[in-house]
Amino acid sequence: MMDITNNFIRLLKILNELDVSDLLDLSIEERVEIFNQLSDISAKIVEFKHPTLNVKLVDSALVKDNDYNPNKVGPVEFKLLKHSIKKDGITIPVVVGKQTGSNSYVIIDGYHRSQIIKKDKQINQSISDYIPIVILNKTIDNRISSSIRHNIARGVHQVELTSQLVIKLRDMKWTNDDISQELGMDNDEILRMQQITGLAEAFRHHSFSKAWE
Repeated sequence: MMDITNNFIRLLKILNELDVSDLLDLSIEERVEIFNQLSDISAKIVEFKHPTLNVKLVDSALVKDNDYNPNKVGPVEFKLLKHSIKKDGITIPVVVGKQTGSNSYVIIDGYHRSQIIKKDKQINQSISDYIPIVILNKTIDNRISSSIRHNIARGVHQVELTSQLVIKLRDMKWTNDDISQELGMDNDEILRMQQITGLAEAFRHHSFSKAWE
């Protein structure tokens, strides 16, 4: 064990003393590849199972929009988000899932950040058309539930659009108990969503308390 520790210490010393100018002969693609590999190594060292500890840089063209995101940001908030990135930099990576049979990724959370990175020339150039991401290895239904959780946790989801995602999950054979547990909704909250959005058909097989009658 001591030999392994000493080897790591020597490696860290080499990396720390590395002159950045030594990397200038490498292409940006090669430097990004080195960064991504070092991120993988760093994540293995700590062994904490949190995606944010393994940030990757990927070509923005590989980061695809999803077709279910219920989070809509108004013009004022969008403008503020862009200003924040220009002033403070990109402080939160985009959360994505790997698309099956492809080298691209689908957004779980961070759609608006990704749009700003892709479309704002100044920001895009500042990161050479890459997007920092963290990857969640999830099936499509679990990606949908993750998107809902991220949005609800920030208090910015829209009831009608979120209800549409709940229907998608029901179509994917999720039970009401699954929805309640994974989305943090109790039965009365699901009923309220039903009453607001007219989703009686989606919930016709489930009984609720009388609290909302």
